[in-house]
Amino acid sequence: MAHCAVSHYRPLFAHGRRSTMSNSRLVYSTDTGRRCPECARPVAECRCKRSKAAQPQARAPQGDGVVRVGRETKGRKGKGVTVITGVPLAGDALADLAKRLKQRCGSGGTVTDAGAIEIQGDHRDALVAELTRLGYTVKRSGG
Repeated sequence: MAHCAVSHYRPLFAHGRRSTMSNSRLVYSTDTGRRCPECARPVAECRCKRSKAAQPQARAPQGDGVVRVGRETKGRKGKGVTVITGVPLAGDALADLAKRLKQRCGSGGTVTDAGAIEIQGDHRDALVAELTRLGYTVKRSGG
């Protein structure tokens, strides 16, 4: 009786169990960007209800109509940034305003998830003047 060259080998892992591929999933990839935690599809192609409820809605924040310009150094190792809050814009309009203000100051910056614009450095006077010229009611906040 001849033995077959192919053996019926089953790999055993911890505790003598066979590996199952049902719990394998993509951990990180820059190919498609953000992925839904439920269905592992790209967020734009997601079909499950959880991710659609978790997507933020681009709405203008409700406030008192006053744009506040202040300076913060918290969490930045002493480096100051000028923070603009209360702008009644959202989404692309807020990003366009941030770009215009950064160009005006000749400095970098960002739009935060909370809808605030942060511009690197202390540019409060120039930003108050520019925002007033654009038709916003502006106040300096802080010290």
